[in-house]
Amino acid sequence: MVIKEMAALWKADKKQYVKTSTYSAYSLLISNHVVPFFGEKEEFLEGDVQKFVLDSLANGLSEKTVKDIIVVIRMIQKFAVKKGFMQLRPFDVVFPKSSKKQELAIMAKEDQKKLFEFAKSNFSFRNLGITICLSTGLRIGEVCGLRWSDFDLDEGVLKVRRTVQRLYHVDGEKRFTEIVVAEPKTRESNRDIPLSGELLKTIRPLMKVVNPDFYVLSNEASPIEPRTYRNYYKKTLKKLGIPELKFHGMRHSFATRCIESKNSVKTVSVILGHSNITTTMNLYVHPDNKEKKRCIERMLKDIL
Repeated sequence: MVIKEMAALWKADKKQYVKTSTYSAYSLLISNHVVPFFGEKEEFLEGDVQKFVLDSLANGLSEKTVKDIIVVIRMIQKFAVKKGFMQLRPFDVVFPKSSKKQELAIMAKEDQKKLFEFAKSNFSFRNLGITICLSTGLRIGEVCGLRWSDFDLDEGVLKVRRTVQRLYHVDGEKRFTEIVVAEPKTRESNRDIPLSGELLKTIRPLMKVVNPDFYVLSNEASPIEPRTYRNYYKKTLKKLGIPELKFHGMRHSFATRCIESKNSVKTVSVILGHSNITTTMNLYVHPDNKEKKRCIERMLKDIL
């Protein structure tokens, strides 16, 4: 049996236990990367896996994507060994060290203010979505999945309970996409986010006239898909003369400003729906030289 056959059996088994979005992601990685490189081989050898890593990076894949593929390869291998399709051959791979530190793309404060003011002065449901993202740090799938019933005005919170995704499916030679409305992937992503006084003032009168089952961005029974909303956001930035920034950059900007305002990292982590505080720390907590100097001075004060 060759690896492409083992991968197909692993996928069929895995489908029973994972969410549709996760299965779709696994299928794409296998179809686009694992099968083309390893498909006709009978086992995963360390030399082959290391070559795959280096070739993939050289061809422009991100390190994160390659690491995700390695995780899938290890799961297929474990399944195949358990079923007796191949012998266990442990492998280690090495990623080239990079001295280049990737900067987190965020919006300048003046641009955040400009975007806030535009959305407030030019009301539309799509612009309301921009205000919500700037005020809560929602992901694009989460804001597309918001329904009016998710606003709890008595508690003054926004309940994040679903996400909208376009999933890419691979079924043999057939490939197709579909829009899926589903629960957020992790338990922590199901969360309640307090609404600012300004946002409550905007939402409260709307709740008297909207259908609670409609989606906020479309104000209709069907949601706007993330790709469509991302294009709207890009056009808005261009219209305002704001430098191009990925939609996720609004989330990064929200989190960065929260940390800069000396808020608890744990609190910011919960608002963002991170699965652990380490993710928030690694992304957003970077002491500057002044903070580092204060740290050293405080330490020496206790000793000298």
